[in-house]
Amino acid sequence: MKLNTLKPAPGARTERVRVGRGIGSGLGKTAGRGHKGSFARSGKGKIKAGFEGGQMPMYMRLPKIGFRSRMAKDTAEVLLYQLDKLEAGEVDFAALRAAKLIPAGVKKVKLVKKGEVTKAFVLKGLVATAGAKAAIEAAGGKVEE
Repeated sequence: MKLNTLKPAPGARTERVRVGRGIGSGLGKTAGRGHKGSFARSGKGKIKAGFEGGQMPMYMRLPKIGFRSRMAKDTAEVLLYQLDKLEAGEVDFAALRAAKLIPAGVKKVKLVKKGEVTKAFVLKGLVATAGAKAAIEAAGGKVEE
């Protein structure tokens, strides 16, 4: 194989179709666009996405339900039984990140009561639910906000 013998694969490159060149070509007169209508006109062939010919579009007919909070992607929940895996002492945002209990893009952390806590933790700069707060204080820890 040499550079001067290289060729594209058969059928990879085709000549462009020259439309509007007489009746004998098969694509003369209307040039394959049919008669009248928006697709027969120049520059009018595109229809906006979702347009249904004037009929009320599907995305407007369907009921709108649900809600997605923008804060949800910035907030993470840490459960009590996950916290219990850490060593007792001060727990803050950096400690949770180091223990890989919260993902990288998180800006806020909330401690939720699920499971038991047996060690005494001092939470600094973290938000805790009322139940989680009570459980931590019952285990001998405290929550500082």
